[in-house]
Amino acid sequence: MCNEPGRRDSSTDTRVKKASHPGYARKPSRRAVIKGALTAGAASLAAGMGLMSFSGVSFAAALTKEQRDAMSPDDVINMMQTGNERFRSGKMQQHDYLAQKRASATGQYPAAAILSCIDSRTPAEILLDMGLGESFNTRVAGNICNDDVVGSLEFACAAAGSKVILVMGHTSCGAVKGAIDGVELGKLTGLLDEIKPAVEATEYDGDRSSKNAEFVDMVAANNVRRAMDEIRDESEVLAKLEKEGKIKIVGAIYHLDGGRLEMLDS
Repeated sequence: MCNEPGRRDSSTDTRVKKASHPGYARKPSRRAVIKGALTAGAASLAAGMGLMSFSGVSFAAALTKEQRDAMSPDDVINMMQTGNERFRSGKMQQHDYLAQKRASATGQYPAAAILSCIDSRTPAEILLDMGLGESFNTRVAGNICNDDVVGSLEFACAAAGSKVILVMGHTSCGAVKGAIDGVELGKLTGLLDEIKPAVEATEYDGDRSSKNAEFVDMVAANNVRRAMDEIRDESEVLAKLEKEGKIKIVGAIYHLDGGRLEMLDS
């Protein structure tokens, strides 16, 4: 009803005053309450599931020991491959890094240990869409193996419980090119010497120079396989864990053009 001339509707006036008051909060509608409850419930469920996500948003804080231990090596490999597919499609999880930082401050339970190249274009956590506390990462030019690397991988798997060792090389690798060309430069010379056996072991009838991308990538793949063999040969601890089925040692090549992670046979 309309107000009579000269008469003020006190109830309307009160609502206007309340709505304009800085401390006033409107009572949420029934729809808003239901929507909020559903969102909170989904977030709680996803957080409890660790690596799982809801509508493309990661609610996980960090892997718990129970979640990591419940995974098989094949589960971990699948997790990394699925993460790479999200990266390639541009549908990566929206990680809450602050929550992951807080959750992992008092303990870490990574599912994988990754040995990859120092190349600035190949950060494994991003390429595999993994969060804080989900993987150990060792990076060195040409993803070569030495005693320190093997010792680090022993810690990751035998001491900390990781289920997979991934050796990840990549296409157009500068260290591989340097080994092919016989580059000599300070301490780098010795590092490239570690890759030369892979160069020699690569059977190829065409141009065996760093200008031949096909040859370079074939050497990179063989260099990954050589690192896998070294891990098994140099570490009785890791070789035993693999034979017992507690871990898997796998290799892959990351394609700079397209972002695909190509798993290699061992």
